[in-house]
Amino acid sequence: MHHFLRTSAVMSLASLMLAGCGLTPPREPTPPPLTNEAFEARMDRLEASLSSSCSVSQQALEEQQLTQQTLVADVREVGGLLRELRNDMSAQDDDSGQSLDVMSACQAVSDRFNDKVVLGRSEWIGLPDVGTYLKARIDSGANTSSLSAVDVTEFERDGENWVRFKLGLVDSDTVIESVRGEWIEAPVERRVRVIQSAGEQSRPVVNLMTSLGPISERVEFTLNDRTHLDYPVLLGRRFFMDIALIDVAEQFVHPRPEYDDAEEQSDEASSSDDA
Repeated sequence: MHHFLRTSAVMSLASLMLAGCGLTPPREPTPPPLTNEAFEARMDRLEASLSSSCSVSQQALEEQQLTQQTLVADVREVGGLLRELRNDMSAQDDDSGQSLDVMSACQAVSDRFNDKVVLGRSEWIGLPDVGTYLKARIDSGANTSSLSAVDVTEFERDGENWVRFKLGLVDSDTVIESVRGEWIEAPVERRVRVIQSAGEQSRPVVNLMTSLGPISERVEFTLNDRTHLDYPVLLGRRFFMDIALIDVAEQFVHPRPEYDDAEEQSDEASSSDDA
């Protein structure tokens, strides 16, 4: 009996052990060992990855340093500009008194020029005593004025020196036609000496009323033949001193004065009488 129980127990234990062995999962196969070539390839990939990471970090660091340097330069520039601004403000405060003086001087000059008449380098003038207009060259370098005259003859009237002359004109000169070739008489104010290459001359000076724009003055003219020159009249600085300024870029700024032509009036009167 005891032998039967022992045998049964052994058989049961053996059955359980066989069942447990059947439930144990199979083991995964062990990977084959790395070869030298595979190991070196893996190490090369790891080294390349580490090198790439270092390069990116180095580039980022350099960009950060460059940005920092730029910011430092900008801060220094702003500081310099602030210093210059403070200096300019200080200088402006110091020069405020001088600026006021300059402005006052400029205003004084402007006030002095405001009442001056502006003349071009060439202008129309009127000679009411003669009854005509003529073109004149304005010359601030000449002291006295000059009128083109021919057939100048001096004579005495009531114990005074007088002169008789005709206007020295050429066909292209614009003038009241009735005064061409007419005798003009005027007292001699004085005489002037003129030294030229041909020798010394003495010229009579006459005083004639002259108008130019808003200016109406008596002007002393030396009489001499100017038919070889461009203008029959030269106006010197005595005429416009303290009353006018010259703009050499302009010509005929002021309108031509108008006079009645005696010949035209005579022709119109004759036509009326004939009618």
